[in-house]
Amino acid sequence: MKPIRLTRHAQEQCQERGTNAEEVINAIRHGMKETVKHGRELCRYNVAFNKLWQNTHYPIKQVAPVIKEEANEIVVITVYTFFF
Repeated sequence: MKPIRLTRHAQEQCQERGTNAEEVINAIRHGMKETVKHGRELCRYNVAFNKLWQNTHYPIKQVAPVIKEEANEIVVITVYTFFF
């Protein structure tokens, strides 16, 4: 498999949105992929959470990185997280 590189923006979004590089990589390798604009893909992956996020308890966290597959690597453009 190609190496995965998180852009600086993606790294910042991980911190801001409550996830980390390990969860992003798992989402890319094991998540459901859907095509989005500009030839990019969104990878959705649900993980058990059962914790508080911004003072609300959520059992599930969905990590959803947006990636662009290049010839020699997979570049993570940004990262979204959804709690439910």
